[in-house]
Amino acid sequence: MGCCNCSRSLGSELWVSLSTSHDDVRTDTPAGEITGVARRGSWLPRAIFPAGIVLTAVLFFIGAWQRRWIADDGLIVLRTVRNLLAGNGPVFNVGERVETNTSTVWTFLVYGVSWVTQARLEYVVLGIALTLSIAAIVLAMVGSGRLWSGGKTTGASLLLPAGGLVYIAVPPARDYATSGLETCLVIFWLALLWVLLIRWSQRASGERSVLVLAFIAGLGPLVRPEMLLVATLTLLLIFFAPHASWVMRVWIVIVAGLVPVGYQVWRMGYYALPYPNTAVAKDAAGSKWGQGFIYLWNLVGPYFLWLPLLILLIAAVLAFRTARGSSVGSNERSVRSVRSNERSVHPAKEGGKTGARGRGFDVRRWQAKLRSPAAIVALVLCSGLLLGLYTLRVGGDFMHGRTLLPALFCFLLPVAVLPLRLPERGVRKQTMTFAALAVAWVATMAWAVIAANTVGMATGTTIGKSGIADERAFYVLNTGHDHPILAEDYLDYPRMRAMVKTIADTPDGGLLIAAPSFTYWDVVPPPLPIPDDKISHTVYFLNLGMTSMNVPLNVRVIDQEGLAYPLAAHSDRLLDGRIGHDKALYPDWVVADLNLVDKHPWLPWYLDEDWITEAKTAIGCPETQDLLTSYRSDLTFERWKQNFKSALTLAKYRFDRVPKYEIERCKLTPPPLQRPN
Repeated sequence: MGCCNCSRSLGSELWVSLSTSHDDVRTDTPAGEITGVARRGSWLPRAIFPAGIVLTAVLFFIGAWQRRWIADDGLIVLRTVRNLLAGNGPVFNVGERVETNTSTVWTFLVYGVSWVTQARLEYVVLGIALTLSIAAIVLAMVGSGRLWSGGKTTGASLLLPAGGLVYIAVPPARDYATSGLETCLVIFWLALLWVLLIRWSQRASGERSVLVLAFIAGLGPLVRPEMLLVATLTLLLIFFAPHASWVMRVWIVIVAGLVPVGYQVWRMGYYALPYPNTAVAKDAAGSKWGQGFIYLWNLVGPYFLWLPLLILLIAAVLAFRTARGSSVGSNERSVRSVRSNERSVHPAKEGGKTGARGRGFDVRRWQAKLRSPAAIVALVLCSGLLLGLYTLRVGGDFMHGRTLLPALFCFLLPVAVLPLRLPERGVRKQTMTFAALAVAWVATMAWAVIAANTVGMATGTTIGKSGIADERAFYVLNTGHDHPILAEDYLDYPRMRAMVKTIADTPDGGLLIAAPSFTYWDVVPPPLPIPDDKISHTVYFLNLGMTSMNVPLNVRVIDQEGLAYPLAAHSDRLLDGRIGHDKALYPDWVVADLNLVDKHPWLPWYLDEDWITEAKTAIGCPETQDLLTSYRSDLTFERWKQNFKSALTLAKYRFDRVPKYEIERCKLTPPPLQRPN
């Protein structure tokens, strides 16, 4: 019941923020004395703020719907959901415990809604993604409006949509609003956290509200692993902020860590890794700063994105100076007064005498500053900076703009709406400030209109030297569908119909390898007789989503990058490989791993018998066998314990993708070969 009450409380707060964000009649004036602005029409500020939110949400919906699609990577999640619905567990291939999805919350959210509605998975994803994306913009603007209004004002301000429109004007923001990837969930989580933090900083929240905030923040690493950065900053802030007692701080730790820590323990025993397998496949701890800056400019350059950010920064500073002594300042003073009353009631619980000092500064004053709107703004800006730096460090992504969107969203949260304080008659300074802010807003809106109609990557449908592509445009071109959403839409992608036909034409099964020609697949057959309990076909292809969603669950789908194939994920990284695709395990390893026929003429001409022989020896390396056993063997309690103990070690394990060198590295005995000396 407590959580329900908190939800109702938050809902009422959002409604109050929308309907009464501004008090146009001064509360500190004598009865009946009304400001000049209020006399001119107090309805104006109250009407413009919700109207701006509705307008922005509608524009975002229209833009996202016009560019609706589900990416190949978005379909990867649906394969796991299919296995969950079939009772096979959170796996990509039956009998192999591999976490192929980066966002745990996204996977189980799609699963939960699919289980309840029994609707087609692609439509479930489309609906959830649109809902979360629109809700994120609404929450961002509500939180920003509450920041600038501060609960009470001494005049009237027009809260106009600004940063919210900047975000939706960037084409990748609309592309990834429906892509089936977790971007919509990430920005929704950031926006929800933003509203809860602003609300918490402006009022003496009850214990339940604080615990709800801690719980939401704790979900960060399950929303997406790098959101741990934001979650950590948030939890440190609310932990060290003033509370009635240290018992409350203990509860904050418990509530925040309950789900993520519990899942982490389960993950290490189930998957034998401390993080999703995608982090291993893409070496998320690696460093590619040079590529990261190329990725940054790939987003910032085409849209001149630095321009609205600079304009809004200047406008925010000007607006803050104008409002410092009124809305924000009065609110901070009222909150400090509430905290002062709380401390006077519970002086001992705060750790000593009232006014106690530590090393030359007032501890309580420092704590009080943590619970202020200024601290929340600093937190989201620092979060955006950290997320941006992390993206640059790992080299960005191969999808235009996608992994920089959360950082951009954080930077725009405080200015999602921009306050234009209406000047009083005859006050020149107020008039000049209003004019400057109005010019800044008009300039921002002009940029948004231009950016929204800009093609960011003119060559985005081809993969050039940078390795970055306009993913949506690429798949629209190569499938021939304006809105590739259903799995069947991707059957028109090169090789896909040929794959389905090849599976139907080879009832004995085998390994499907994409041939140089787009019209057929090479098949490596299994040895006869065919075991009844084995998966009949294995597809070895980079595009996991479209392949896995167009075949039954009993068809094994793996990739050379290693997202669904740990053997490939733990191979050495290609230093000059395309970002996000810099693992490439030779198919010889797969033939050896699956114990398929290893002789010509049954092998494709480009596979070497000696390489396969060496791979069979190399795969016998004890560490490699431990890796394979960790996710393929039956999950007994003993196996779970062993996985848990070895998770950190296995996460660091890498081997050489050239079988001959791997034999040397592992100090194995080389096998006899047919090749001449």
